[in-house]
Amino acid sequence: MNILSQKFNTKHDTAPFSQINNEDYLPAFQEGIASAKAEIDAIVNNTAEPDFENTIAALSFSGEMLERISSIFFNLHSAETNDEIQKIAQEVSPLLSDFGNDVRLNKALFERVKAVYDKRALLNLTPEQATLLEKKYKGFSRNGANLPEDKKAKLREIDKELSKLSLQFGENVLAETNAFQLYITDEKDLAGLPEGAIEGAREMAMTQEKEGWIFTLDYPSYVPFMTYADNRELRKKMALAFGAKGFNKNEFDNQEIVLQIVKLRHERANLLGYKSHADFVLEERMAESPQKVRDFLGDLLEKAKPAAQKEFEQLTQFANELDGIDVLQKWDGAYYSEKLKQKLFNLDDEKLKPYFQLEKVLNGAFTIAGKLYGIRFEEVQDIDKYHKDVRTYEVKDENDELTAIFYADFFPRKGKRNGAWMTSYKPQCIKNGVNERPHVSIVCNFTKPTETKPSLLTFNEVTTLFHEFGHALHGMLANTVYPSLSGTSVYWDFVELPSQVMENWCYEPEALELFAHHYKTGEMIPMEYIEKIKESASFQEGMATLRQLSFGLLDMGWHSLDPGSITDVKTFELEQFASTQLYPDVAENAMSTAFSHIFQGGYSSGYYSYKWAEVLDADAFELFQEKGIFDTETARSFKEHILSKGGTEHPMELYKRFRGQEPKPDALLKRAGLL
Repeated sequence: MNILSQKFNTKHDTAPFSQINNEDYLPAFQEGIASAKAEIDAIVNNTAEPDFENTIAALSFSGEMLERISSIFFNLHSAETNDEIQKIAQEVSPLLSDFGNDVRLNKALFERVKAVYDKRALLNLTPEQATLLEKKYKGFSRNGANLPEDKKAKLREIDKELSKLSLQFGENVLAETNAFQLYITDEKDLAGLPEGAIEGAREMAMTQEKEGWIFTLDYPSYVPFMTYADNRELRKKMALAFGAKGFNKNEFDNQEIVLQIVKLRHERANLLGYKSHADFVLEERMAESPQKVRDFLGDLLEKAKPAAQKEFEQLTQFANELDGIDVLQKWDGAYYSEKLKQKLFNLDDEKLKPYFQLEKVLNGAFTIAGKLYGIRFEEVQDIDKYHKDVRTYEVKDENDELTAIFYADFFPRKGKRNGAWMTSYKPQCIKNGVNERPHVSIVCNFTKPTETKPSLLTFNEVTTLFHEFGHALHGMLANTVYPSLSGTSVYWDFVELPSQVMENWCYEPEALELFAHHYKTGEMIPMEYIEKIKESASFQEGMATLRQLSFGLLDMGWHSLDPGSITDVKTFELEQFASTQLYPDVAENAMSTAFSHIFQGGYSSGYYSYKWAEVLDADAFELFQEKGIFDTETARSFKEHILSKGGTEHPMELYKRFRGQEPKPDALLKRAGLL
């Protein structure tokens, strides 16, 4: 028997990672697809007249086994991959793409869904059922159910090709990240670097049985190097390698893949009757249209650009005074920003890190969630994990009932992609009267503990942890009937609200008191540091905003225009960056060829949503500040109207129920010091 295709005989039905072998995946996928097809056939062949239960609800609960196999496999493909898993991914992606289209293009199934949809006004549905019906209907109509057969066949071809290309894109980025190392043998090249970064590089060299120090393009190695290394030539070398991922004209080059992806996405959108991929995507977003996104980004650009230019001039002048640098380059940015920040606020990450021990920050996040939402986290050792570094928790509510299973995976390793993300292994839903609780995971890349030190986080890593934990709360506190509307299954430009709002607690003395204690002495972080953290929160906010806007504009450039005439990735990029560019361009680098958010993750035509959600989160947190950051009534309302509701209603309706009004951008501009 294949372990993946039977009921898991495990505690809380958790994934039996240690019992799964790579050779189990392909047959399990085949079995999962066959079983899901049989469930679809049963819906189609039901002789009873189509109604909500026998068609829409049945469809929502179909394919459960396939979903679980997919979530286990693709989560490991990101967090713990190897050549074999990558090979399997290339085999199963087209199968899944085909199956998805078999469902969406199934004429008889669509007719049943449409029959229910056409009489929706008479059905007396709950808001959640009405949303599910709407989404199921649009899932067909927006994805080709009304197309003639020849166009359906074309759509299948495109989808299959796209799924393979985005996998290849991600694998190339990972290969390029792993391929580069900066090997240092002369100790004076380490000048300026913090002790922790040097120790990490030393341990990295030891794992390869080398003397000296090895720095890599993984964030915990790359970021400190770019921020602190005095050797400008070596910073340049690192920056060039980082910026050239997928742009090296070698076997891992992504230029052609980028052009193929955007052209296929555009062709797919046209086939479905949309002007562009962005038009297709944004129809199902709070933002609604490419024009609205461009207006939103343009409005922020207008407000942020003068501030950004002023900040850039200040930074350039500072670098000139300090080191006689005439033209500030990209590899100078983080280094001189950090020095300027130290000068202005007498505050640097190395001063703060001893107060942010990973264990304590994590427990702080748990405590804050407990104060706000009445849940507690118990670490357990009897739940299977996919790597020894992973930590597992049972999350319980006030009545000691299980709320969720939580996995946390914090350190970089060879088989793990860069960045940080939240994901789930099992969604929440209510099935046969049982509230099935979710299994949620966060994956990060923080500095590993060394022989002499625990894992100490930069303040930026602290906010990253809180951000992903905010997503996790959205998943864990879900309380909906249907799995496809549960947790983070919301409009893409709404999904960042729970994560970004959570970051605000990192700046509040009342919250910092709970976890910011020195790892050696246990003393609380000095009040003056907290004040400086708050003061420096808007330091170079204009430049940071411009950077985010540049990514959003690049994304919209690729996806809201006809890419047919684009022949060169780099040239196109420069055009898109024209309005946001501060640093001189680096000819050897490109952004798009490693822009995994939009070419591998789900952010195509959606990168703007980080800024969009910042408007929501600043506005939402203003209410917490007015009432008190641990105010139980405000927290209850946020949990009830936002966190537990998933995608059961239009997000603006949910937001207004919590806030009493639509969000105002002023809160964001005020917080960023741009007003």
